[in-house]
Amino acid sequence: MIEKSPIVEVAKKVCPAVITIVISKDLPKIEGFYFFPFWGKEFIIPRIEKKEKEKVKIGGGSGFIASPDGLILTCRHVISEPKADYTVILEPEKKYPAQVLASDPLNDIAILKIKDKNLPYLELGDSGKIELGQTVIAIGNPLGEFHDTLSAGIISGLSRKIKAVGPLTRRVESLRGLIQTDAAINPGNSGGPLVDIEGKVIGINTAMVMGAQNIGFAIPINYVKRVLEEVKKYGKIKIPFLGVRYIILDKEIATKNKLPVNYGALIVRETLGEPPVVRGSAADRAGLKEFDIILEFEGEKITTENSLANILQKSRIGDEINLKILRGGKEMMLKAKLGERK
Repeated sequence: MIEKSPIVEVAKKVCPAVITIVISKDLPKIEGFYFFPFWGKEFIIPRIEKKEKEKVKIGGGSGFIASPDGLILTCRHVISEPKADYTVILEPEKKYPAQVLASDPLNDIAILKIKDKNLPYLELGDSGKIELGQTVIAIGNPLGEFHDTLSAGIISGLSRKIKAVGPLTRRVESLRGLIQTDAAINPGNSGGPLVDIEGKVIGINTAMVMGAQNIGFAIPINYVKRVLEEVKKYGKIKIPFLGVRYIILDKEIATKNKLPVNYGALIVRETLGEPPVVRGSAADRAGLKEFDIILEFEGEKITTENSLANILQKSRIGDEINLKILRGGKEMMLKAKLGERK
């Protein structure tokens, strides 16, 4: 008897639009290996041909088609390698060179484009209406080998905050507002869709907890919709820009530096010679200066849990915002009109 599980229908509906992303790069050609004895052990050292290079696969991930003309959604950390080439595999015989249109580091979102028409694509759902215990299915390409792998589970938690390490950059990124699921998410699944029982995308698979079982996370699709619409309209993500370099204060930093507050964003240069307030920016026009501490942004207190970057992304270009700052031990209010990050 053929099983009538609704997941079977979801698989038929969703899998044709889930793709594999292959990351490759031109690297020096390895001609062979040296065996180097040292302290009773032998070390293997590659013999590199400096003049010749070859295309080498250095990573991969998943994604899905979001429009019939070839817009693809995935995670930013999947396509974060500079000077790499990205190939999208729809089927074994269908491979496309992919162009990176935009990426949003705050939410780990990226949008790619392939050239074709009438492609299968997925409908975006509403992550604002999901509930704990709801059935979900994660689809992707785990380990870069097992195409169109499905894993079913439930929504285990909402609005989770994690710190994740990018597989290529090895940089630690903070992600918040995530969907937690017990549907298995493995290396290579990143960028694939998390769908509901109707086959609508409610999230993009982004991370898992190493050493734990069935604790995975996805970016809510409502975070992605605004980004996707901007790319469709403008060809890029329009990111509001204040124009300051800063560090977020906590108790340890405040105590060590004898600061009067243990929260806020302390405006300070990152490296010698770089201005802490970008010339001509919204912050510059508002009169912000080095060593000012921005305490609140539009009434929201700036903390390690609620950083300036996270608050800023709720605003739009052209918004006039109120800043409460601390300068020389005195609180004051400033207004700034947000510009666009170039």
